Amino acid sequence: MKQRIITAIIAAALFIPFVIYGQLPFTILIYAMAAVGLYEILKMRTISLFSVPGIIALFTLFIILMPDDWANTVHEVTNYSKIEYVFIATILLLIYTVLVKNKFTFDDVGFLLASAMYVGIGFHFFITTRAEGLAYVVYALVIVWTTDSGAYFIGRKLGKNKLWPEISPNKTIEGFVGGIVVAIISAIIFQLIAEIDKSYVTLIIVTIVASVFGQLGDLVESAIKRHYGVKDSGKILPGHGGILDRFDSLLFVLPLLYFLHFIG
Repeated sequence: MKQRIITAIIAAALFIPFVIYGQLPFTILIYAMAAVGLYEILKMRTISLFSVPGIIALFTLFIILMPDDWANTVHEVTNYSKIEYVFIATILLLIYTVLVKNKFTFDDVGFLLASAMYVGIGFHFFITTRAEGLAYVVYALVIVWTTDSGAYFIGRKLGKNKLWPEISPNKTIEGFVGGIVVAIISAIIFQLIAEIDKSYVTLIIVTIVASVFGQLGDLVESAIKRHYGVKDSGKILPGHGGILDRFDSLLFVLPLLYFLHFIG
């Protein structure tokens, strides 16, 4: 526990200034974190990020991550959109299966593309959300962190009924509900401080949905790790695992906020 607390404090001290400042340094940090996340998920399937398919997957990730203004500039200069570059990457991966005589397979192609999208879409909306204003990023972080903390502590205190033992044996229904309740309370307090331009009814509804999706994002990453037989996605954060272990919920919550038109 002591190691987890020390790591969390150091990580927050390094990460929060970038979030507050935003702009290019924040975007560069997100690119770096996403690249580590892709490295982690590829490692689960024993695919090297520095192999030919790994580099193509990294290229795909960087294309998906591009902020909209960057993507518009690239489109104006090259006449290719983001989706067309992803299509080119897909073709290259399929050709590679032939060149290596199926040592790298069609299934591997699907895994790499899904991995790039899984990591890339969530982190792309991290960049996009910060561009909309600091308050929205802080709101998303508050929801994810308070949901996670509420689910953990309430689950330990009151949890008796397993939520999804095949995927994550320690999570409970009581913790799942408790996380939502704590997130709602935290969102209301945050609204009193930050005054986001949303009604309390809208805020509560969005918070409930975001809290649920955040916990589902955590379960998705747990399912991936269980499938590949690993405990943590990485070791970059002592006591906390890897980048995907810490940001799995945000990868689901940030796109959701745009889908619900809460941001933008």
